[in-house]
Amino acid sequence: MPDLDEVIDRILSTARTWAVVGCSPNPARESHRVAATLQRHGYRVIPIHPAGGEILGEQVYAGVMDLPEPPDVVDIFRRSEQAGVHVDEAIQIGAKAVWMQLGVIDEEAAQRARAAGLDVVMNRCPAIELRRRRK
Repeated sequence: MPDLDEVIDRILSTARTWAVVGCSPNPARESHRVAATLQRHGYRVIPIHPAGGEILGEQVYAGVMDLPEPPDVVDIFRRSEQAGVHVDEAIQIGAKAVWMQLGVIDEEAAQRARAAGLDVVMNRCPAIELRRRRK
């Protein structure tokens, strides 16, 4: 298995587009704050939420499979038992990486993603990792 810090560095330095699954329109929610942090660091964020509309100035898509083009990263803000579906969608749509947020762990889905050639980060937060790497 690849070194996690190397995978995180590769994703943060090469990925430009992040589909954030479970991105909340509520600025008080962690998914919204992380998406905003990604935007501030120059990444394009595509919110995924069944309600649609607009979040952080970006069109919201109902699901990963509704995206017009594959994102570099599918960032998953869902319960662990729901993460595998989104990992499979990331594989199917042609994403380069999946990132499961703090507390989101699905080892079987991670193995499927790695077997399909995707980079995988699990139980980590990109906002924390960006802050940590800037020190």
